[in-house]
Amino acid sequence: MVPQTQRPVGVIGVGYVGLVTAVCIAHLGHRVVCLDVDEAKIEKLRAGLVPIYEPGLDELMAGARERLSFTTSYDELCERSRVLFIAVDTPPSPSGDADLSRVERVVSDVSARGGERLLVMKSTVPVGTGERVLAELESAGATAIGYVSNPEFLREGAAVDDVLHPDRIVIGAYRERDGDEIQQLFAGIETTVVRTSVPTAEMIKYASNAFLATKISFINEIANVCEVVGADVRAVADGMGLDERIGPHFLRAGIGYGGSCFPKDVQALKQLAGNSGYHFQLLNAVIEVNHLQKRRVVGKLQERLGRLRGKHVALLGLTFKPHTDDLREAASIVLAARLRAEGARVSAYDPMVAPGARADLFPGVAIATSALAALEGADAAVLVTEWPELVALDWTVVRDVMRGACVIDGRNALDAALLAAAGLSCDGIGTVAPVAIGDSVTSDEAR
Repeated sequence: MVPQTQRPVGVIGVGYVGLVTAVCIAHLGHRVVCLDVDEAKIEKLRAGLVPIYEPGLDELMAGARERLSFTTSYDELCERSRVLFIAVDTPPSPSGDADLSRVERVVSDVSARGGERLLVMKSTVPVGTGERVLAELESAGATAIGYVSNPEFLREGAAVDDVLHPDRIVIGAYRERDGDEIQQLFAGIETTVVRTSVPTAEMIKYASNAFLATKISFINEIANVCEVVGADVRAVADGMGLDERIGPHFLRAGIGYGGSCFPKDVQALKQLAGNSGYHFQLLNAVIEVNHLQKRRVVGKLQERLGRLRGKHVALLGLTFKPHTDDLREAASIVLAARLRAEGARVSAYDPMVAPGARADLFPGVAIATSALAALEGADAAVLVTEWPELVALDWTVVRDVMRGACVIDGRNALDAALLAAAGLSCDGIGTVAPVAIGDSVTSDEAR
């Protein structure tokens, strides 16, 4: 544990990345001052309430509560902290580039208060952002402020473990002493530390996410070919994954990737390359496959039910992956919209989405209080998110409440033989005859 007299670390932006980072740094023994412009969120955190769902975060925050403080004041933050982590959103702009307006605002607010400081970029930013920030600091006369790139690699649903037991810590710094300071801050974590330049650290983040997204789109393309030739993509993926050059991770066919990272980071890297005069053809294909994969589910329903007008389709799961409440770029949003456009009646259930909530994302969709309520009278069901409670449904009871017998397994997570025994047909992605899914199939998570 570090001495409690040490000056606190500052974290700007207590959204998903910022809050998890702040709590984990406090868990390591450091005092942490967290700033956010959302006053309601800060009040909630001061009361000890965690505004996001992330397994284990509540307990970790409670254990480090005495080392955490929350504010909306830059004056307070800068008075108390010298090392400042930036963890604000960088959403896609209409052009596809990362919107850095929030980052720019932070740099402006910090530089206006002067002093010797160290900015540490946790937000995912394009290559060249560090150079841009340094230029802004120089023009503002804030040359005493240093800059480090320290990208995050968090999987929602496993973020706490990813901070405290990461595959690597990447530190890109202009001055060696700044990199040393951040490495020392994480001294309680045992892992490989990658010390490199700022542009390289920025590229490591984008390249990592783009490669993982590529693996997902690749196995989805293989799944689509498997359906044509009669192969089973699950066995194909298991066989491929045994090759240590390939590995088993992110080779699970389904309805495509979503969430807050992969869609925007892949698009941003493609845009970055385009802005530099390079046409990144592979990423174009990765993005297109991901879009089309969701439409294939609609096609499967049409093959089974014919025209979807007037048909009742139940969506099981809405979040982009299990063990999170995140709906950003979730496949369910596209599926619900397409089904509604085809004239289908859509019901849905997700343990993290309450009835009546998020009507902006799911207009016209009846969100139920339970899976069975969503399935009642349905002509077909689609497993969109492989929540454990949905995978473990009593399918005999499901058959009794459904009007039809069609189940589309959008995540290849169900035991097709079990569903067949219950009188339900189960159509997976790239699968053939009903076989039980073995424990060797693992769920991949966006980082």
